Amino acid sequence: MWKREEPVSPPQPTQAPKVAAPAPVPPTPPANPVRQELSTVNIGKSVVIKGELSGSEDLTIEGQVEGKIELRQNLLTIGPNAKIKAQVFAKTVVVEGHVQGNITAGERIDIKDKGVVEGNLAAPRVSIADGAQFRGSVDMQGAGKMAASDSDAKSDAKTAPTPAVVHQSSGPTAVAR
Repeated sequence: MWKREEPVSPPQPTQAPKVAAPAPVPPTPPANPVRQELSTVNIGKSVVIKGELSGSEDLTIEGQVEGKIELRQNLLTIGPNAKIKAQVFAKTVVVEGHVQGNITAGERIDIKDKGVVEGNLAAPRVSIADGAQFRGSVDMQGAGKMAASDSDAKSDAKTAPTPAVVHQSSGPTAVAR
């Protein structure tokens, strides 16, 4: 009632406004990431190494190694099929297989539930999962230095014997000193 009727006019064909095609943009090269991509090297189940093994990459071992393993700035993963008879030095060590020998880590040693270690551990942080087997001693004092001075080691040896721990866990882990 308040609206006026407006005459209906037929729709006029409209021309779309002409838009200039965008200028082609040259593809930009991908930005270089700040972090460095880490690569992991694998040693397969059938590989047997006797002697010294060292490197500057993360390493996963599934085979057998006898001697010395030195990856002081990298992660060493000892796979579930691995059998190691060696002195081990790495930044971080994860044990899922069998190790016979001492393990020294700058940051951490982690023995998983199926891992077996027969030897001494030295690292600032040590983790032993339920079900893991461990026979040896644990040193968490200044272990991140990778090498203790001879005078400190000799004085410690005279004052107190190294504790031996046998660990086959089915419950919480505790080590008495």
